[in-house]
Amino acid sequence: MTKRLSRRDGPPPSSRFSRRDALAALGTVATSAATAGCLTDALGGGGASVTSTTAFAQFRGGLRRQGVYPDATVPQDPGREWALRDVNTAEHTAAKASAVPLPGGDLLCPGDSGFLWRVTPGGDVVWRTEVTDASRGMHGTPAVVDGYAFVGAYDGILSALDVETGDLAWRADLGDAIGSSPAYHDGTVFIAVEYAEPSGAMFGIDAESGDVVWEDQRITDHPHSTCAIDRDAGRLVVGSNDGFLYAWSYPDLAFQWRFETDRPIKGPVATHDGGAFFGSWDRDVYRVALADGTETWSERTSAIVMSGPAVAPERGVAYVGSKDGRLYALEAASGKERWSYDAGDAIIGCPTVAGDRVLVGSYGARLHAVDAASGDAVWHAEGVGRVTSTPRVVDGAVYFTDRASDTYLDDESGKTGGLYKLADGA
Repeated sequence: MTKRLSRRDGPPPSSRFSRRDALAALGTVATSAATAGCLTDALGGGGASVTSTTAFAQFRGGLRRQGVYPDATVPQDPGREWALRDVNTAEHTAAKASAVPLPGGDLLCPGDSGFLWRVTPGGDVVWRTEVTDASRGMHGTPAVVDGYAFVGAYDGILSALDVETGDLAWRADLGDAIGSSPAYHDGTVFIAVEYAEPSGAMFGIDAESGDVVWEDQRITDHPHSTCAIDRDAGRLVVGSNDGFLYAWSYPDLAFQWRFETDRPIKGPVATHDGGAFFGSWDRDVYRVALADGTETWSERTSAIVMSGPAVAPERGVAYVGSKDGRLYALEAASGKERWSYDAGDAIIGCPTVAGDRVLVGSYGARLHAVDAASGDAVWHAEGVGRVTSTPRVVDGAVYFTDRASDTYLDDESGKTGGLYKLADGA
């Protein structure tokens, strides 16, 4: 079932109420960590439980989008165990989607081919579902909750799929394009949506039904950025191509402030210790106070910043890439540079901090592993196309995707972008 909404008319009158009213009506407001709602038969066929605070997997590890996995172990001298081709087939320059782990060890991986893949750790395809036929496919990474995956596509539709079978549960037609990753919390899926005018909106979608429970269309240009939710600070924040960072209170979702940069904010936003961390095409990396939107610090790089920072609380460091080809380690409190690593080519994807390593891809068709403390190179691995996805470490192995190579259309070998697994002993 597809929920079709008019860009100009907005959602039907029955959907024009606050998220607080919606949750009260659904009876899903939690008073403790044990409180839970149930998915409807349309989504679950058996009433699978969805907890009020937890998703199995979200882009960059959680609602704050910090991209840090302290207990993860990165391979010491990895080889390529396998590669799954045809995941990405287009050359659109936006950062590609990332794989997310499922309970039991399998992974989900969307592609700009328009397909969502479920793959075993051994590289076998369990199923492949065509989510969209849009030419740019999917670039957002799914949120996975109790057996259901939520993912947006460049046709402007947010889809819910059964992880076991790959079947579509519902589709919510929200706008003209979705390039961002969803956030799930307390029965609601939050997603930034783009319109062709250009303009945009933030939506809250009921995870059970696909109905709109909240929307704000004040964004004046394409919001390609992925939102972050900081429950301690009581804020939901997202960037946009209009150069503003927008903030709403959370969970009541009243608009609070916007912070202006000089150029688009394309990458994901991360939050930590009362601050929002993000980069802008004006070449700066920013920390902005979540409470009131005032700038704490900004640090200039030599080129536009599309990468989203990974913020390691225990280290007090924000790691972020720039199109100048460098990975920067900045003190989270002050913005002071601790070190920078030369990747040799542009970085537009997000770094991942796994244990004592930082992983990041580059336009040089490489995935780099860097020592988190010193910035020294540890190893690099090569793909076919430019590596712009956010790497993920699962059970001691690294998974990443790359773009289709610039020459694949003229090459009989079919150099499409793939999903790769790196592991010791491969």
